Amino acid sequence: MNFATLLLGIGGLGGTELLLIGLAIILLFGAKRIPELFRGMGQGIREFKDASKEEKPEFRDRPINPNDPTQPRL
Repeated sequence: MNFATLLLGIGGLGGTELLLIGLAIILLFGAKRIPELFRGMGQGIREFKDASKEEKPEFRDRPINPNDPTQPRL
């Protein structure tokens, strides 16, 4: 599945609509700011992926107290 097929399947966006959206983005932000915006989005996505891959040892390594009613039973 290529990018155009994906966009056409979602909301019926065609070439003209995508061109208008692109022109609106250029008019709003300017051609020089667009690479900075995409770079920032890429860094945000990368940080989100890294954070989601980290293990959470504070939950895994915590001992279970059998007398504590707030802890889940296995």
